[in-house]
Amino acid sequence: MLQQQINLSSDLKQLRDEGYEIEVRGGHLIVHHIPYVNSNGEVAIGKLISTLALNNNVTVKPDTHVINFMGDHPCNNDGTIIIGIQHAVLNQQLYDDVVLNHSFSNRPPNGYENYYDKIKQYVEIITAPAKSIDQTVTARTYKVIEDIEEESVFNYIDTNSSRANINQLNLKFKGLRIGIIGLGGTGSYILDLVAKTHVDEILLFDGDDFLQHNAFRAPGAPSVETLKMKQKKVNHFAKIYSDMRKGITAFPVYITEENIDLLKELNYVFICIDSNSARSMIISKLKQFGITFIDVGLGVNMAEDNLIGTVRVTVGTNSKLDHIPNRIGSETIDDNEYSNNIQIADLNALNAWMAVIKWKKLCGFYQDLKEEHHSTYTINTAQLINEDYTA
Repeated sequence: MLQQQINLSSDLKQLRDEGYEIEVRGGHLIVHHIPYVNSNGEVAIGKLISTLALNNNVTVKPDTHVINFMGDHPCNNDGTIIIGIQHAVLNQQLYDDVVLNHSFSNRPPNGYENYYDKIKQYVEIITAPAKSIDQTVTARTYKVIEDIEEESVFNYIDTNSSRANINQLNLKFKGLRIGIIGLGGTGSYILDLVAKTHVDEILLFDGDDFLQHNAFRAPGAPSVETLKMKQKKVNHFAKIYSDMRKGITAFPVYITEENIDLLKELNYVFICIDSNSARSMIISKLKQFGITFIDVGLGVNMAEDNLIGTVRVTVGTNSKLDHIPNRIGSETIDDNEYSNNIQIADLNALNAWMAVIKWKKLCGFYQDLKEEHHSTYTINTAQLINEDYTA
């Protein structure tokens, strides 16, 4: 995978062919074995780390002139730091074996045209003092870097995470199996957000067809031809998001007591359905299974010539379940309230964003100081209320 990636880009290939120890990992270009002088006037070895701007896995013009470094701040041969590249102190863990200690800034008038020029420039600045002490040191070792097959759930490199230097945080999602029950307005937006995380698997459950009204409250813009196909919702969305990632499985069924065991090995389940009786049964079983669930709902009504309503997210975890009976109804008389109610794409999306942000808190991706298990957003007052905190 590594060598194939390098061969696709002429600038990376040129660096490798000239003997630089380069590695492509998770949207970063890592250049190993960079000789530099430390504050004691000694020759040491560091690494240069640059984010990669890619299109179809081929490098394009670098989007920043800034580069990161693992090691002490490079110095002149007298031990004074090279102030011409000084930028910021980071000390940020990127991978298990890579720490971003510093960032450097050296910008040509028009920026760098390619990664060969960018790396070459920084290497020359950083290694020049080291060479003045020891003429034998070089960054061009011609050492063969082992070609490691990098496993990824994505069909192309996640350069967004590398730009933000949050690759290490993405490990919190690895190995997770997520279920989404109901691929209507809110459920489809939840899929859109979860599909862009590094979870291993996403299982979709819905027995409905994808019809014309769905197109107006779901992500994307389906064509007339797509609507004519009358696909199951889960098949429609699985096809779309499988272009981006692996691990999406579609189940064109409603969850019932007969097939509830499909949820048994999941880590988290999003419940996005309109039937209170089905929701009650599912939640009861998820409690037995010990699976954390995030239930969503919205109620929108006409008040004179305006819309009013509330968006809700309720969470059930092993540490807190006592609030569920007071927050989620089980009466079958209300089964059709959600489907007959007004749904608007922006409110479906907001409901999904609230649910996914809470899920990411549960995963440890975002800090969670309150550990709330129930949140509501009221439209006409713009009021967000959090309740049912972990004791």
